[in-house]
Amino acid sequence: MLERKAYLLAGPTASGKSAIAATLAREMGAWILSADSMLVYRGMDIGTAKPSPEEIAEFHMGGVDLVTPAEEFSSGAWLRAATAWARDVPAATPIVIVGGTGLYFSALLRGLDRRWEKPPPEYPVIRIDRAVVRARIAARLDTMFLEGLEDEKRRLHARYPVWSRTAALAIGYREGDDRTRILTRTCQLAKRQDTWFRHQATPIYVEPTVEAVRDCWRRRGPSTVVFG
Repeated sequence: MLERKAYLLAGPTASGKSAIAATLAREMGAWILSADSMLVYRGMDIGTAKPSPEEIAEFHMGGVDLVTPAEEFSSGAWLRAATAWARDVPAATPIVIVGGTGLYFSALLRGLDRRWEKPPPEYPVIRIDRAVVRARIAARLDTMFLEGLEDEKRRLHARYPVWSRTAALAIGYREGDDRTRILTRTCQLAKRQDTWFRHQATPIYVEPTVEAVRDCWRRRGPSTVVFG
């Protein structure tokens, strides 16, 4: 078991959390841990809006490219991988944890097997209007298709004909998915994420700006997280 301090930022998909976290991590000289259940899959890059290889290297990013789409994955597997990553983070280096998978935040803040306690874990969550999120998702989808989402999907299904149950949940990678279906499912995901953070966490709501998150982190300081 490894206890560390970390700056947390959660939020729904397309809320801008990753870009905000990257800007602040760069200011702090921090390493970043992704708390996103789809970024763990190698090759699923365009459709998951995965950070570029350059950013992954710059921030020594953990939680990405851990398994293939043919392999099952779980919160426990993510926590084990996060623990191995955290052991390599120098003691003086700040840690930033960002993502939209609430179970991963819960695993770090109260463990996977601990008895549920009220109130639920408290951490910063981006608050953003759903109409704005929908517009951002639509724009991001246009970019994904231009960058070759359909080709990426075909390559992955050719290489991995049978996908794991967890990988098959990835939005945009199902056979026959079209832009309209992907847009609808992604908006539904954003709504579910909002609901999860509202009911399964004690959200400290912040506006989707670098300044708002920086101020929140300065006022509150880092959270204590437990790896392993």
